[in-house]
Amino acid sequence: MVYTALSVDKELQPDKVKRNMVLNGRQLLVQFAAVEARFLRASFSAFVDILVLATSTIEQFGSN
Repeated sequence: MVYTALSVDKELQPDKVKRNMVLNGRQLLVQFAAVEARFLRASFSAFVDILVLATSTIEQFGSN
């Protein structure tokens, strides 16, 4: 469920930041690459914001 929520959020600058997500059983593996640290920082921060929102929602309302 979290994977689905995160996968629809595409990078705003795909020419500057690459994000690869793989679902391995119950683990979500994410790899970031960017041309500059500031793009990486912004992308990672936005990703974590959505991750926290999605997991908080599941904890509060359940995964069903």
